[in-house]
This record gives sequence, structure tokens and C-alpha cells, in this order.
Amino acid sequence: MNTFKTFALMVGLTLLLVAIGQMLGGQQGMIYALVFAGVMNFVSYWFSDKIVLMMYRAKPVTEQESPELYNMVRRLTVQAGLPMPKLYVMNTPMANAFATGRDPQHAAVAVTTGILSLLNDTELSGVIAHELSHVKNRDILISTIAATVAGAIFMLARIAQWGAMFGGGSHRDGDNNNNGIALLVIAILAPVAAMIIQMAISRAREYEADATGARISGKPLALADALRKLVQSAQRRPVQVNPTTAHMFIVNPLSGKSLLSIFSTHPPLEERIKRLEKMASEMSSFKVPKIVY
Repeated sequence: MNTFKTFALMVGLTLLLVAIGQMLGGQQGMIYALVFAGVMNFVSYWFSDKIVLMMYRAKPVTEQESPELYNMVRRLTVQAGLPMPKLYVMNTPMANAFATGRDPQHAAVAVTTGILSLLNDTELSGVIAHELSHVKNRDILISTIAATVAGAIFMLARIAQWGAMFGGGSHRDGDNNNNGIALLVIAILAPVAAMIIQMAISRAREYEADATGARISGKPLALADALRKLVQSAQRRPVQVNPTTAHMFIVNPLSGKSLLSIFSTHPPLEERIKRLEKMASEMSSFKVPKIVY
């Protein structure tokens, strides 16, 4: 269901881009904006892992330095059918984690010292499984494509803004006023619509990562307990992070609560826990029948 929802949202985002291009009266500007956004996000796709790891001063961890963490990740990657990712630790009291990398062969998982001290091994394995799910489900690729299309929409909205300021490109007063109003509406509403769709895609991928991670670890309740602790930690100790990277973390590091949930990159905690508890109930009710000789 989450995969279908993501696909539908991606189609909606693309159709919004095409519709805006048509309303602006020409496809040339749309193509230029899309190409420019594509180039920017192509570079981001190939180098975003290095950029974000440098941004948070994440240090690589070897098996000799952290054998318990390394063995935990190795065990989960085997269960997930993935190659071993690179491991990084961020020296910060913020309790969080994220995964990055353009594909499973170039993936990295980063955890903070805060999350290592907050969670027990079972809860931490649930978090690691969640992050490995992002790698397995190719969520980084999906988010990059969404960012490309959304970036093009933002650029077209800026073109519409300038068009409205200079009269909409018509020589007749009536058409001039109508075009100016239409361009102004595009300039205001298009970025908002693109942002809402992009955030919805991010939330759908978080639900999918929760479900996949719970199947990998086999312990949905461990991830649910970890999420409770992580959100409570974010509420008690909000930290300053780059807003453009907030969607990468397992819980929103900016704040434990959101003024407008529709603009949140993360699903509501209550709904995430509810789904995990349902999975745990279904997994416990499935029992292999005993063989009677």
C-alpha cells in the first residue's frame, strides 16, 4: 500500500510540474528548469552521502573500535540480504540515526553517541534495521527524484512570480490582468503543493521502512519502544540541524512536535507505533503447527 501511495504521489508531483509548464504558456522554460534541477540533484545523488556525513562530522567506525555495533549491523545485513554498509558515529547528545548512499553497494549507516547511550541493544537493532530498510527499498533514489521534480516546480513558480510582476506577457489589458493573477496564483500555490506532496512521499517511505525493518529484526515492539524514547529525547532536548537533512533521520530532530503535521517529513508517532504493534500481534499469532507422529 505504501509503495502504491508513493508511486501515486510521484505521478501527482510530475503532473503538477507539467500542468504548471503548460499554464506558463510554453514548455521551454519548464524544460530548462527541469534540466537544471536534474543536474543539481544528480550531483546531490552521487555526493550527498559524503556531504551530509561531513556536515555532521561523522567519523568512520571499524570493527576493532566498536565490535558490538559492527556485529549487530553485520547480523542485520545478512538477514536483510544486503552488503555490509560503512558505519559512522556522530559525536552529539542528539539521539538519532540515518542511512545514506546512492545504492546498497555504496551505503552508509550513521548513529549518534546519544542514541548509543539511550537505547538498549534490542531497541538499537530495531533502529539499525529501519535504516537498512531505507537502503533496501532504494528510498534515497526515490527522495532524489522527488526533490528533482519539486525543485523544478519551485523554479517555475519563481518564473511565474517574475511574470506576474511584469504583466504576464500580454499586450491587452484584460489578458494582462488575467494572466497576472494566474501567474501569481501559480507562484504562491505551486511550491506549497509540491512541498506537501514531497513530505507525503517522505512519510510513506518512513512507514515502509518501519514495516521492512520490523520484518528484518523480527521485533516490531523493539522499534516501537525505540521510537518512543527517541521522540521523548527530541522533545526534551531539541537541537539545531540543517532543515534540508531532517527527513533523513529516523525521527524529526528539529522538534518532537509539529505545528502543522501536513508539513512534517515524518509520520505521527502514534500511528507508527500502532502499525508496529499490529505487526507484532500478527507475528505472534502466526505459529508453526506441531507435527504429530
